[in-house]
Amino acid sequence: MIGTLVNTGCIIAGSIVGSLLKKGLSEKVTETLFNAMGLASLALGANSFCQNMPKSEFPVLFILSLAIGGAIGTSLDFDGKVKRFTEKYAGEGLAQGIISACLLFCIGTFSIVGPIMSATTGDNTFLFTNATLDLVTSMVFASTFGIGMVASAGVLFCWQTMFYLIGKFIASAPILEGTFINELAIVGGILIISSGLSILKIKECKTLNYLPALLVPALWFIVKGLF
Repeated sequence: MIGTLVNTGCIIAGSIVGSLLKKGLSEKVTETLFNAMGLASLALGANSFCQNMPKSEFPVLFILSLAIGGAIGTSLDFDGKVKRFTEKYAGEGLAQGIISACLLFCIGTFSIVGPIMSATTGDNTFLFTNATLDLVTSMVFASTFGIGMVASAGVLFCWQTMFYLIGKFIASAPILEGTFINELAIVGGILIISSGLSILKIKECKTLNYLPALLVPALWFIVKGLF
């Protein structure tokens, strides 16, 4: 868990430093940084998708995941409920910032593979690398949205802890082996792209409604491993 703790600490530190820089940034610079995060989201999402898609053993699984997950999330109105909650306590701008940051911090190869590697082999390299990236990213977000971005650190901690426990489960009963991480990273890459489109105000995709799509690959491999 040391890697996750370091990653969480870097986001907290980055949010504090970024919020202090906010006072000295003009509106134009803030807008530029915001656009930079949108472009970075598109690039990171596309990289995750393109890097993992060739390794997929089930090329249509991500389509089924998005369709099933999107239908579930829309029916339960995840996007609306989370945004109403965050807007009530944080304001509209900060709500969008927290949601976008959480997607960038959590739905990436490093943040998924890292905790699993830490749990199964004790290797924290991916998590330390991710911590460095998140330190810079949280500074940029906080310079735009303020100290409230520190809330995303708690989300990341819970997210990586979940995958750490999954890693422990894999080590004892490896029914999630194979291309599970690849399939998860493919779906995650698309969600990061969706977040980037929202940040840049190109298309509001209601990304949170698609979060259940991340559960579909896990369920697929669990069922597959039982037969």
